[in-house]
Amino acid sequence: MSHLPLAGKTGVIFGVANKRSIAWAIAQAWHQAGAKLIFNYQGERLKDNVEELAGTFGSDTPIFPCDVSSDAEIDSFFGQVKQHTDRIDLMLHSVAFAPREALSGQFVNTTRQAFSIAHDISAYSLVGLTRAALPFMEANGGSIVAMSYLGGVRVVPHYNVMGVAKAALEASVRYLANDLGTKKIRVNAISAGPMNTLAARGVAGLGEMLKHYEAHAPLRRNVELEELGATGLFLATEGAAAITGQTLYVDSGFSVMAM
Repeated sequence: MSHLPLAGKTGVIFGVANKRSIAWAIAQAWHQAGAKLIFNYQGERLKDNVEELAGTFGSDTPIFPCDVSSDAEIDSFFGQVKQHTDRIDLMLHSVAFAPREALSGQFVNTTRQAFSIAHDISAYSLVGLTRAALPFMEANGGSIVAMSYLGGVRVVPHYNVMGVAKAALEASVRYLANDLGTKKIRVNAISAGPMNTLAARGVAGLGEMLKHYEAHAPLRRNVELEELGATGLFLATEGAAAITGQTLYVDSGFSVMAM
């Protein structure tokens, strides 16, 4: 019998953009722990990146297109998953987007369209993907992990509408955890410290934010991608069997500080 904690399990990864993605760090941790993985890619622009990275796990690692703002594409994605497996044990939601102009200046200037887009892609997609994954998870239970940030509970300059969307995401985690607990499906979020990812670069002042965390977090440093991968692995294993509906802060302790 394999000693790998995720041996025999299948995971679906949403949100890899490149090798600096948090989703990729968690995917690597899940793969090294024995899970077989299936990836989405968002549009042709990212297909080659995802294909190259997923290929490092084996040339037969499935990747399928899925724009999470489209119910039809979500249905198509899981239809293709069905051709490979009838069981999903793990799902990672590392998807967020808001128009660039909404991530600078003042929140009060957020347009109706930007508000709608941010909530649709960053929060509602967790609900839509979970509903689509449910038939694959009901028999054996599983773990769903979403990615959040401190801006969902505190004001972070320039994070603006994304902070409000992350608040909606964290609330969705709690409600989904309640809905799915009797099916032995756990739903949690990781609230990561700021990372120099493709998505984060859209937020004005990222460099200053990274320096501020390093200077003021109790550990006096920023978080490493591998540490987020390790937390994602923990939430996928039996060690987290009694943890659901929670947001775990992996931010070098910054979230505990008042000044």
